[in-house]
Formats: sequence, structure tokens, C-alpha cells
Amino acid sequence: MRSKKPWSYLYAAAAALVVSGLAAGSSCAPALNYLEPDRPRYAGRFAAPDTDPAFRVVTFNVKFAREVDRAARLLREHEELRGADVVALQEMDAEGTERIARALSMDFVYYPAVRHPASERDFGNAILSRWPLSDDRKLVLPYLSRFRDMQRIAVSATAATPLGAVRVYSVHLETPGGIAAVNRQRQAAAVIRDAERYPRVIVAGDFNSGAVGEVFAWYGFRWVTRDLGNTISFFAWDHVFVRGLQVVSKRAGIVRDNQGASDHLPVWAVLDLVPSGGQVVNDGQPPARR
Repeated sequence: MRSKKPWSYLYAAAAALVVSGLAAGSSCAPALNYLEPDRPRYAGRFAAPDTDPAFRVVTFNVKFAREVDRAARLLREHEELRGADVVALQEMDAEGTERIARALSMDFVYYPAVRHPASERDFGNAILSRWPLSDDRKLVLPYLSRFRDMQRIAVSATAATPLGAVRVYSVHLETPGGIAAVNRQRQAAAVIRDAERYPRVIVAGDFNSGAVGEVFAWYGFRWVTRDLGNTISFFAWDHVFVRGLQVVSKRAGIVRDNQGASDHLPVWAVLDLVPSGGQVVNDGQPPARR
């Protein structure tokens, strides 16, 4: 694997100021982590039938769930986002997740990772689905952030699509300022290990890194959003990875005008729900740091 380019360290340093909560005036008080693997848990069923044969996946970090109405309108009305079959959301609370799910007529499951000291609200990940969700879980990721002792999580569930079960993960890894790059790779490896037993997998979310995508590629995932461009400031941190599914040619992108809903841009991809024949080979170790 290629060595990391020197200028990427400058990007990582700048990134810590952009999104890690270390900017002047932000609190560094410890977070209240929700350590239990099965709670708090929130879920709802609002799904309407889907008549579009294409399987559309969207991931969107809605910063601190502050602009959920704008986010819902964008997800409901934008040509490339509306009618999504699966939406992965990050930095959400329960109320905001339910409002978006109701607006989109989708089922949802949501787990908070922490009570965030900056917003004093719950802060976690959600999966919204056009299809019934089952066997949902919270995966607590290794390594707490160095400044707030804050944990990160992935939320997973199985979507019962018309062509079979698909395991979906909504992921939010720690920021460059919070942990070392190699530990963020190990957080990604924890998600990959959890997904090993499922034949069809979608992993989507905010990875707070572009290079961490190489970990998923190393373990047999297709990096659908690899070359789409920046999703926050100068950085390409929001991505979709798939295994056991095929991707419709040239059907992935970024919505550049997010209508003020977040500091991130929503990312979308259209998938074909047929077996790809790909297999994951995992020796238990992430690749060398780039």
C-alpha cells in the first residue's frame, strides 16, 4: 500500500479544527457515553411501498440534528435523494430521526452513542429504510477520543428487500483530532469484522477520513464513492461501501447544494441487488497506515 502523502498530514491537522470540536469556545468536558449495547434504542414504522426497481442508498451527517426540517425537505425533494430505499444518518437525536423518517415515510432505528457535551443532546446514528428492519444492533467502536473520552458507534440492521436480506450499517468514526489515524482504521476494521457473517452488506456514513476507505477495499468491499470529491470543506469523508452487491454504472454522486441542512453534503448511490460473487478475506489485521 502506498505511503501517505506528506500534505495529507496538513489536511488532517486542519480537519481537527473543522469538525472535531476543538475550535475556540467549544467545550472539552467529558461526554456521557451510552455503554449498553442494546439501549437506549428508538424505532418507528412509517414505510410506504416502493415502486422504483433501483435500490438507492443515501448517507448524510446532519450536524447535531440542528436542521432536521431542512434535511427532511432535501431528502424528500431532491431528484437524486428522493425515494431512497436506505438512508444512513449521523449526529442525530431520537426526535430528529423520527421527524425525518415520518417525512420520508420510512421505518427507522436509532441508537445514541453519547450525550454530547457540545450540544447537550443525544448524538448517534440512524438507519431509515423503505423495507422492514430486523435484528438491529449498536456496535460500540474501540478507542475513546483523547479530549472528551467520547465513544463512537455503528448502528446495523437487516433490511428485508424484495430480492433478499441486506445488512446495513450507519457508521460515524472518530475525528482526526480525537484519535490517531491507525486507531480510526481499527474502528473501521471492527465494523468489517462484525459484517463478516452477512452475504450482502452496505456500509455508509461519516468516516472522518478518506484514506480509511482503503481498509474496506482491502477486505473486499467496493468503494462506491471513492472519486466523487469533497463532502465537507476540503475533505471527502462521507462514503458508501458495498459487498455482495453490484453497482449500477456511473450512478453515485454528491448533492452540492444541501440547502443549509448541515456542514456535510449528502452522498447517494444506486445499487443492483444481485450477488457479485465477491468474498471477504480477513486476517484480523488492518492494512498498514497510509
